[in-house]
Amino acid sequence: MGEPLAEERVKGSERIWTRDFVMICLANLCIFMGFQMTMPTIPLFVEQLGGDDRLVGAVLGVFTFSALLIRPFAGKMLETKGRRSIFLIGLAIFAFSVGSFGFMGSIGLLFLMRIVQGVGWGLSSTASGTIASDIIPAKRRGEGMGYYGLSGNLALALGPTLGLFLVTVLPFQQLFLICSLLGILAMIMASLITYQKVERDPIAALSAKRFDIYEKSALQPSLLIFFISVTFGGIATFLPLYTAEKGVSGIQWYFLLYALALMVTRLFSGRLYDRRGHRAIFVPSALLIMSGMLLLAWMPGESVLYIAAVLYGMGFGSVQPALQAWSIEKTAPNRKAMANATYFSFFDLGVGIGAIVFGQIGYLFGYRSIYVTAAFSILISIMVYLWIVRSEDKLRTL
Repeated sequence: MGEPLAEERVKGSERIWTRDFVMICLANLCIFMGFQMTMPTIPLFVEQLGGDDRLVGAVLGVFTFSALLIRPFAGKMLETKGRRSIFLIGLAIFAFSVGSFGFMGSIGLLFLMRIVQGVGWGLSSTASGTIASDIIPAKRRGEGMGYYGLSGNLALALGPTLGLFLVTVLPFQQLFLICSLLGILAMIMASLITYQKVERDPIAALSAKRFDIYEKSALQPSLLIFFISVTFGGIATFLPLYTAEKGVSGIQWYFLLYALALMVTRLFSGRLYDRRGHRAIFVPSALLIMSGMLLLAWMPGESVLYIAAVLYGMGFGSVQPALQAWSIEKTAPNRKAMANATYFSFFDLGVGIGAIVFGQIGYLFGYRSIYVTAAFSILISIMVYLWIVRSEDKLRTL
């Protein structure tokens, strides 16, 4: 009788769908929903305030850079101060800043408040990913991170479409207040989670660097997500303007199809990662993303726009959770927060550079050039990945 009971306890300890996991997924859904509703609408708001493509890129990009700067400190505080307080503080800052957007009467004030929003986003999203990795059993991390990512994907499916719809029937001020309310709902969900106690390693604490801003074991997957997330800056920031210029309707369907493809792909890509690792996922996924970028550069009509959405969704939906799982795979338990911070810092850096650089490219050479450049960024990621794999193989043969 003892062995079956022990087996049940082991199975129970490997269960993904616990109460805490549901709560972190719901909190993540709310915060991502509030974030995604602003992504395609802030460029429209900047244009209403009198800004051009360069200012659109600057306002979108500064958010990611402020998030980038706060993430290393977020990772350190999550390891030393605990998960709960950092998560709730980040959510509060995010909700306040988004709610204030509609009251900003100039691009300069909006620019400053986007910096504040980036701080809240950097704290809350780093905390959320770390809390999820705490909750998910280690043997099912790829699968669990895939399911966790579905909450963000659902926001991707609904957020941009809902934001673009609401901006046609509501003033920007009310739209941003709704986004703020979603941040408050995320705080409520976050307060219901039972947080794991942070295990402090006294030996590691004594040997810790004074300026501890990254986790070395997470650098390789983080570098890869940088080149991939550059493409996201081009899509989220300029695709609504690009389709309007070309007279192609259905941009709201692009975001919906993209997110649905993401969601479907993540149902099996996490398990594939757990069984076969990143080698079975990265190159095929990157090629799908590259194909989506080249189709957007061509885009003669709506059908090609929709195909590009599906290809991009399938590729990004496979590679993003795989790289996030890889970034914490070989990390010590007391360094998971810093590994997540490193991963998301590179993610933010890619989105921010994409938004700013593509703003200049779009202004000088036209929107089509944005997606050709994005495809080239994916080609670079494939070359870097093959170099990483080759280096790993050489080390194994030594």
